Amino acid sequence: MQRAKLEVDYEHHGKGYVFGAFRPATGEALTSGFTRRTTANWITFLDQVEQWVSPQVERVYAIMDNLAMHKGTDTLLFSLAHPRWEFVYQPTRAAYLNLIEPWWKNLRSLAFYGQSFESWEQLCEAVKKATGYWNAHRHPFVWGKRRRHQARRAPGVALVTAHP
Repeated sequence: MQRAKLEVDYEHHGKGYVFGAFRPATGEALTSGFTRRTTANWITFLDQVEQWVSPQVERVYAIMDNLAMHKGTDTLLFSLAHPRWEFVYQPTRAAYLNLIEPWWKNLRSLAFYGQSFESWEQLCEAVKKATGYWNAHRHPFVWGKRRRHQARRAPGVALVTAHP
């Protein structure tokens, strides 16, 4: 006997990229869609994150992969203009070290599951709504195995059936 499966059925016409920022301690997230993955769009997104993070926060750690634009001159200039930022690059092939990766899985489920989009704008709207929903129901994001509820057993000795 096989389990029933339901494939995710989302598609989009057009192309684009969604950048995201995530605060694991609070669960807050920020996403922004762009039609192209360019250095200019990346810096625009970093500016959005700078506005999103409270000025009282003294240190902003941006954990990123090793994409060339994440290490380019414009990113370096951004970090010089914003001294509270520190860019931390995860090791190659170690995406699991970045807590935003499992969060992306949750966002994709919220935004795309069973959906079909006619345009990039519709897809961006779905991401925006899903991010809003997530933020309205956010919780701290804990790294590690998900804890599952287990029924408590009554204390004592197991019942033993008598054999004739």
